[in-house]
Amino acid sequence: MSKRDFYEVLGVPRSASQEEIRKSYKKLARQLHPDVKPSDPNAAKAFSEITEAWEVLGDEEKRRKYDQFGHGFQNAGGPFQGGGSPFQGFQGGAQVDLDDILGGMFGGGFGGGGRQRGARPKKGDDARAEITVPFSVAAEGGEHELTLQHGHRSERITVRIPAGVDHGQTIRLAGQGNPGTGGAPSGDLLVTVQVAPHPWFRREGSNLLVDVPVSPSEAALGAKIDVPTLSEGQMVLNIPAGTSSGARLRLRGKGLRNPKTGERGDQFVILKIAIPKDLSDEAKSLYRQLAEFNPENPRSSLWQQR
Repeated sequence: MSKRDFYEVLGVPRSASQEEIRKSYKKLARQLHPDVKPSDPNAAKAFSEITEAWEVLGDEEKRRKYDQFGHGFQNAGGPFQGGGSPFQGFQGGAQVDLDDILGGMFGGGFGGGGRQRGARPKKGDDARAEITVPFSVAAEGGEHELTLQHGHRSERITVRIPAGVDHGQTIRLAGQGNPGTGGAPSGDLLVTVQVAPHPWFRREGSNLLVDVPVSPSEAALGAKIDVPTLSEGQMVLNIPAGTSSGARLRLRGKGLRNPKTGERGDQFVILKIAIPKDLSDEAKSLYRQLAEFNPENPRSSLWQQR
């Protein structure tokens, strides 16, 4: 099969300038390089064809002989001897740095004269994922199953949740990210933890807070009440007589474990005096009698001008 006209191969007219020829080759090289189309069996042949055309038309002397003798100019006494691979080096004005032509798109994979080298090993990029764990798992630690999608393939991995992890913190899983190239290791997987709210408890650093309602008589006279803890069930708490609403009573060591020190924080029971909405006539009468026995205004000293 006869060779195609080099101008046709590069898609330029015979009147094209050297710069126009170079730009056309640069564009085609980006499109047809085998690394751009690894699944195309014809890519290498097409790239070789445009490179051969560029070797000739990119050199003004060779181009002049080609215009005069066509493909037979190699036997017309010119300096160009043809043959061989287009990657064996460019001569004269057609010399070009493929890193420049291809815009460094293969990570500097070409050396001087266009000879291809192996791609430099590159660690894989980190991947990111997000999980939501129960409040108790974040507090006490545990495991959480996570499904990762790699194209059409699913992979299920187990994420170990350290005790005391906080909302929004990130867990790094080494080597579970995107694969590297050239034998380099994979990147890491960064898992952001979201902590689901608890119906009773809320967090304050390593401490736990829980609101507990008490009756007016329990607050005034004192009482022993059952209060919940996160990991040890219910405990008995002593309420001192005369305790006001909003008081914080401490349960030492019943909070969350500090991930760095391993020590537990405290649990604070915040008392809320609960007043019944619907009082019977008898209860109302008793409250009126109580008011007569305790006429002091609890706000009397709050608003005095200083």
